[in-house]
Amino acid sequence: MNKIGFDNDRYLDEQSEYIIKRAENFQNKLYLEFGGKLVFDYHASRILPGFDPNVKIRLLQRLRDRAEIILCIYAGDIERKKVRADFGITYDTDMLRLIDDLREWGLSVAGVVITRFNEQPAAVQFKNRLERRDVRTYIHRATKGYPTDVDMIASDEGYGANPYIETTKPIVVVSAPGPGSGKMGTCLSQLYHDHRRGLASGYSKFETFPIWNLPLKHPINIAYEAATADLGDSNMVDSFHLEAHGEPSVNYNRDIEIFPVLKRILERVTGEKSIYQSPTDMGVNRAGFAIVDDAVVQAAAIQEIIRRYFRYRCEYALGSADRKTVERAELLLKEVGAEPEGRVVVVPAREAAEKARKNDKGRDSIYCGAALQLPDGRMVTGCNSPLMHAASSMLLNAIKTLAGLPDEMNLLGPNVIESIRRLKQDLLNGKSPSLDLEETLIALSVSAAVNPAAELAMEKLPELRGCEVHLSHIPSPGDEVGLRRLGANVTSDADFASHNLFLT
Repeated sequence: MNKIGFDNDRYLDEQSEYIIKRAENFQNKLYLEFGGKLVFDYHASRILPGFDPNVKIRLLQRLRDRAEIILCIYAGDIERKKVRADFGITYDTDMLRLIDDLREWGLSVAGVVITRFNEQPAAVQFKNRLERRDVRTYIHRATKGYPTDVDMIASDEGYGANPYIETTKPIVVVSAPGPGSGKMGTCLSQLYHDHRRGLASGYSKFETFPIWNLPLKHPINIAYEAATADLGDSNMVDSFHLEAHGEPSVNYNRDIEIFPVLKRILERVTGEKSIYQSPTDMGVNRAGFAIVDDAVVQAAAIQEIIRRYFRYRCEYALGSADRKTVERAELLLKEVGAEPEGRVVVVPAREAAEKARKNDKGRDSIYCGAALQLPDGRMVTGCNSPLMHAASSMLLNAIKTLAGLPDEMNLLGPNVIESIRRLKQDLLNGKSPSLDLEETLIALSVSAAVNPAAELAMEKLPELRGCEVHLSHIPSPGDEVGLRRLGANVTSDADFASHNLFLT
């Protein structure tokens, strides 16, 4: 079940050495654009089994004496409350969490840049909030002339109009909660100011995916396309690299398309011929060299492509994704020869829902099923009932199985369930007394105080982290929060668990 395909230690050794060497090319002042998630990179950990979600932080800790961090966030993302899907929180909230996490890891943040700022009210409020908590905050407006007028871009009216961010260490990592946050523009703005001051700093790019030295159609690179299907990203052979070096490499369309412009901007800013002949040259990613079992990572990547397919279908049903994104995910699924049912928890979840339907004489109910694969490969299911959601039933069955408790044993005391039902229905005017997963976890903790079996079962909750889960329906907010806290890899069919449009 838990086969390893990636060597973190090898990656850390090679990656840190490579970044240091790159910085030495520029008189020890390198602005390093960090793509992907800086902390909790669960996408990488899912498709590279063995990858530590916080390995990038461990990398920066190795470079602590040499590196500091600038964080960027696009003002438009703040205004429209863009959400980071894996945590269910907005980008601005994620920025606050990221600053706290970095401080806990002993890493310094030189400042936060709000990019493409245009007096958006939510962005103004966010700026005020940061400044009143003593976080250095900078405003970058849209760059005049970008991307075609290089002379305007590399002038006092272009990058020169941005405030300069004072940094003291040779490596400046520029990161963000997600794509399109203005990281590259921030790096180039700093380069412009440095060269005006006589400092020959440089720029480079750190992107984990696509992995440049894997084949174009390798499942890992296709999984990157699936992860960015909503952005329309596609992988391509880096034609610049092939022409310059005679070596095939993979990059994605936006980097390849912008490279000629970026190269001209760099040469205009520095007044020197660029050392980069291709987008691949700009990168410092060494992840491909730390893959130790290609079969394992291929299988994991295909599973991630299936997960993304389910996610986009649900987002389409909820109105947050368009049909084009779903169709793109379907094409990528076919490209790797996979089916949605290739995810082992899908069919058991659907069968659990069907079994509940057959066992119930009710005619107007929606029957929901849930399935979880335990670390040892055993499958546990659950279905909804008047007492609890399918995810709640599945969870209790899973921890009873892990604890070796009989299936018929009740972990939640009747008085606890009745107390929650009364709170929800009688006191808070809720429509359904059924316990969602978040409520079930609370009820379990209360029961554990007086029930040794519940306490024993509750101790098994950490073993569910990383387990695969599928629901036959879109999870309710309480189920979604509970599953996220458990750390499970969750998918669901794009069906609703209730006829109601608004759930209470």
